[in-house]
Amino acid sequence: MNDRSIAYFSMEIALAAEIPTYSGGLGVLAADTIRSAADLKVPMVAVTLLHRKGYFRQRLDANGWQNDEPAGWTVENLLEEMPGRAAVTLEGRTVQLRCWRYEVRGSGGWRVPVYFLDANLAENSAWDRTLTDFLYGGDQHYRLCQEVILGIGGVRMLRALGHKNIERFHMNEGHASLLVLELLDEQIKQAGRPSITHDDIDAVRKKCVFTTHTPVPAGHDQFPMDLVQSVLGRREVYDMKDVFCCEGRLNMTYLGFNLSHYINGVAKRHGEISRLMFARYTIDSITNGVHAATWVAKPFKELYDRNIPGWEQENFSLRYALSIPKKEIWHAHGEAKRQLIQRVNRETNLGMDAAVFTLGFARRVATYKRADLLFQDIGRLKNISSTAGPLQVIYAGKAHPQDHGGKELIQRNFQLKASLKNDIKIAYLENYDLELGKTITSGVDLWLNTPQPPLEASGTSGMKAALNGIPSLSVLDGWWIEGHIEGVTGWSIGEDGRGLGAEDVDRSKDASSLYEKLEQVIVPLFYHHRDRFIDVMRHAVAFNGSFFNTHRMVLQYVLKAYFE
Repeated sequence: MNDRSIAYFSMEIALAAEIPTYSGGLGVLAADTIRSAADLKVPMVAVTLLHRKGYFRQRLDANGWQNDEPAGWTVENLLEEMPGRAAVTLEGRTVQLRCWRYEVRGSGGWRVPVYFLDANLAENSAWDRTLTDFLYGGDQHYRLCQEVILGIGGVRMLRALGHKNIERFHMNEGHASLLVLELLDEQIKQAGRPSITHDDIDAVRKKCVFTTHTPVPAGHDQFPMDLVQSVLGRREVYDMKDVFCCEGRLNMTYLGFNLSHYINGVAKRHGEISRLMFARYTIDSITNGVHAATWVAKPFKELYDRNIPGWEQENFSLRYALSIPKKEIWHAHGEAKRQLIQRVNRETNLGMDAAVFTLGFARRVATYKRADLLFQDIGRLKNISSTAGPLQVIYAGKAHPQDHGGKELIQRNFQLKASLKNDIKIAYLENYDLELGKTITSGVDLWLNTPQPPLEASGTSGMKAALNGIPSLSVLDGWWIEGHIEGVTGWSIGEDGRGLGAEDVDRSKDASSLYEKLEQVIVPLFYHHRDRFIDVMRHAVAFNGSFFNTHRMVLQYVLKAYFE
């Protein structure tokens, strides 16, 4: 296991529902990346934090308000403690670290180890022992200490475990950017120099890769320099401000950019947006994907096994889904849909009907994702359900514990189920996780995606749906710009907003477009032209499922960033 040449660092990795160390798309992407690396025998090792207290468990009260409960888990039952030890210095004191291993086994038996860093050791102070407990918890001080552990502690732990010959360090967002400091320290020690030079920076830059995931400011961590000086105590962070400092603050995105030879956004449009945001840098794009074998529901797995042997290893062969008989596609979809509706009725007692056209919306709840756009005009939505054909809607998603706006959005959608119960059945399922996500993305009839452009960097939930033959109705942002063929792979909401800022987006026009597509095209197609609807389902698999997967994505990283 010590022959690894790629080290992948991510603050969250969503490996299994019973390991609640993830909040949303960033962690899901990280895990899918690792799974594909294992399938493709890429020599990778991954590093993250343990998050012993989990992210949180979501409970909705009778009014639909989100309550955040601890999501503790039994680490010892799921991970293997490693003998290696490392340490970091925080505010002048030493914090000891251990790690736990989880192995991701690929389809051919190749394994990728994932190391979870853990500060909960008796030799640390009570506060220091909590530093790897909470994902995105605490204040800026807590977060900076966590990022020191992930970046600097992560490199030191890899060395302690015998991973000496790593050629590339891939930072999945800026949370791990401080790893460049440790690499610089290794570089000057090897060169026998007392301080960092630009030659050292060039040498480290060749080793590093950075993926930026969002244009939303909250995704770009920044810390005041007095806090950085207090926690790190590194004078060179001040002396080399052109590398470490931006507008008087340590900006983790700029730090990662400055020390990386390859930088990418996560969709073609996101690459364009990132080049506008960060004009000094050369930024490429590699569009996200999902791990096909993980996200395909059992009925569709059996369908593909019969009709497209070898699809799990060669995802591109899913293009042959166009030749699968329509009745087989519809039968597999019916099985997946029945499983979802049974779960909804078991948990909510709503009495949903598997014969009714069902929309799905499940993702991390943030206000820019506009989970309430469907309800912009309640009267028009009721009219569509009564004239074009009956509708029912399934929602799921967590808001960050400190995101009051996101919690209010959940509550509004939750409360609509009472006022619309005689017209449209609405379910809001609690505690969205990997397992629930798979059930919803494979079981609805249409995937709804309504972000405020250009703030959706990529999005991956619609890719999971496409693998299960579920077309999207989506705003033209993120990956959907590349995956959308109108009436073939799904349908668009509104116009392509190229060149528009988020403040230019007209919410009412987007809502009107959404209603028009439902009323005039999609619902009639489902109820009255089923063969044509199944055609769209087959094209969703053949065009989108075959391309928007992490097998293709990882191969692009290999060619462009890892071994170029």
